[in-house]
Amino acid sequence: MEEPPLRVLACGDVEGRLETLFGRVRAIQSKSGRFDMLLCVGDFFSSTSDAEWAEYRSGAKKAPIPTFVLGANNQETMHCFPHVTGCELAENITYLGRRGLFSGTSGLQIAYLSGTESQDESTPAYSFSSKDVTELKSSLLSTPNFKGVDILLTSPWPRGVESFASSPGEIDTKKCGSSLISDLAASLKPRYHFAALEKAYYERLPYRNHTVLQETPQHVTRFIALAEVGNTGKKKYLYAFSILPMSLMDPAELVKQPQDVTENPYRKLRKGAQKTKVLGCAEEETACQFFFDLNKHQGKKRPSDGKDRGSSQTKQAKKPPQPTGPCWFCLASPEVEKHLVVSIGTHCYLALAKGGLLPDHVLILPIGHYQSVVDLSLEVMEEVTKYKSALKEFFRSKGKRYVLFERNYKSQHLQLQVIPVPLNYTSEDIKECFITQAQEQQIELLEIPEHSDITQVVQPGTPYFYVELDTGEKLFHRIRGSFPLQFGRWVRHFLYPSISHCPTFFPPLFLPPFSSLFLPYPPFPSPFPPFFLLSSVQGAVPGADAVCPAGRCWPAVPCWRSLSAPTGAAARRPDPRRRRRPALSVATSSPSTSPCGTDVGAAGGREAR
Repeated sequence: MEEPPLRVLACGDVEGRLETLFGRVRAIQSKSGRFDMLLCVGDFFSSTSDAEWAEYRSGAKKAPIPTFVLGANNQETMHCFPHVTGCELAENITYLGRRGLFSGTSGLQIAYLSGTESQDESTPAYSFSSKDVTELKSSLLSTPNFKGVDILLTSPWPRGVESFASSPGEIDTKKCGSSLISDLAASLKPRYHFAALEKAYYERLPYRNHTVLQETPQHVTRFIALAEVGNTGKKKYLYAFSILPMSLMDPAELVKQPQDVTENPYRKLRKGAQKTKVLGCAEEETACQFFFDLNKHQGKKRPSDGKDRGSSQTKQAKKPPQPTGPCWFCLASPEVEKHLVVSIGTHCYLALAKGGLLPDHVLILPIGHYQSVVDLSLEVMEEVTKYKSALKEFFRSKGKRYVLFERNYKSQHLQLQVIPVPLNYTSEDIKECFITQAQEQQIELLEIPEHSDITQVVQPGTPYFYVELDTGEKLFHRIRGSFPLQFGRWVRHFLYPSISHCPTFFPPLFLPPFSSLFLPYPPFPSPFPPFFLLSSVQGAVPGADAVCPAGRCWPAVPCWRSLSAPTGAAARRPDPRRRRRPALSVATSSPSTSPCGTDVGAAGGREAR
């Protein structure tokens, strides 16, 4: 017979208001039926509650439901907890103890940690230290097949819990939260985590306990902070829920992900801890390594057949696929509007975006025909990386940083859109903008783990949307159905919410003629060329005698200093879009999409006729 779920009540700071709390519990039970237990976090006692508490301690009054409480959070209430390891304080009221795991007959596992984080070297009896957290983690993580706990009870909030979720209002968890609690929650992976002390109610969206595409799916965690009992603001202090112990659940049902699930808010904390650990190990290894240095070249690798073959023959690079029709981005194509080209390398070139989001919006494009980043050969990818480094240095010199994105969906030629943002925007700010907008569009935007590459998570030919920050952090979405073609441009309006701070933002009713949005606008002044005169980027500022470094032929690219308007064939060739749609009087601020579905913000305007 299938076990029924347990019915549990959780409560915030009681502060000695026992009659108010238990009166409310009786009212709930008379209306909704009996509950199995009541869990109290935060301050259960106050310095002025001795008279009311004496009636329960003497047995004159009794709690209507088995009640489990955490220990003291200050010196004034220490006398109410006679035993550190836990004890029965009164009939139906049990003090759990300083730290540990409570397992009932039902199999429900409740981890708990009493007190507040110690700020001193000597830990008071009402506080916990990193040693307490480490011992609690070790005792639980050493359990065979440990998957997590059902419930975690702490008095303080975990620091940074609001990351990737809505703000808890006036509560700043970066200042008031405990980093030790964050570490504990990240390690124990509770299904429910309750906290208090901040006199506020906050129910966070559920978050993942695994890294997507890298780890097996696991259950989600729900964090709930509760207000104090009987508060005048009528903030929620009691939380009712039903839970089936993890040990009794079907594994597939346990790991189901709700639609509103977010990334783990403690991910950055865990990454920092892992980096510190790796750094410490590396320093220790360096200090002990005095016999032999394996990092140095000691000789040639022996061939597999045991014979010395001499220098190995270099493999011929695979030729890029050729487009089926006219391509607006292959540099050898006459369709390329070469007055927008800024820099030409051996395998890639840099161009201004036609109808860019900002004056210094640029594109990194392969000279040959490649559809996406995952299709690039090794030498092309190396040059793309050097262009990224040059752009990072250039934008930093202007007090900016960049965000790069690629949409491999309804596109024919790879376009890496590089958009500058203010330097004071942190990586978390930028990622939050993309993730928030993705959630509104019901798009699952995942973070690619550090030191991993997009080629490790997607195969060539797979549609995807990809974001990369100048720090190397990456976000990824595998497109399985439809996808908004202007998604990357929408996020830009979150990064530049004010019109006055966005040079190319046009109000909908004052949009200029369609053709004027695409007039060449060379934003890069004289400091631009030095960043791109690299040994790997030949002919960074090509003149009229420029020679194709890739062995192809194309019309000479005019010098960027003289680019005030299209010249030659580019100026004489009529714009087919102008005949179809001469002007836009009412439109959104984002540039339109061509009939073939291509983002017209790219250098060539569209990819195929």
